[in-house]
Amino acid sequence: MPVRRTLKQALAALTSPSWSYARTDPEQLDVLLAEQAAAANREAADHAAQAAAWNVDELHVQPGLLEARRDVLADVHYLEGLLIGARQQGLNVELLEHLEDAVDTGHQLTVLLADAARATLTARTAGH
Repeated sequence: MPVRRTLKQALAALTSPSWSYARTDPEQLDVLLAEQAAAANREAADHAAQAAAWNVDELHVQPGLLEARRDVLADVHYLEGLLIGARQQGLNVELLEHLEDAVDTGHQLTVLLADAARATLTARTAGH
């Protein structure tokens, strides 16, 4: 069953060569990883400015937390699929270990995001 992608992910897939093929050259992979980080950093600067204006109280933060958690859950399920396939194919142990770590970290992140979403209500009822 395919994982549902966000509109942003679908557009990135259409406009970015990073989605189209695997890299075999370590330098090309490093360039791609650096480009991904740079693009995320550019978006983060815009997002931070907008969030500072929009998030005037706890309940204004909650929708963003829920959206992020939804996206992370989808990504974790996708990573679990990659891990299952890699295990079934008997791929490199180091790759499997990194995928396991990524899946575990993703699950931990979903718990933390859920806790943060709940805290928006706790703060609200505490009069903050």
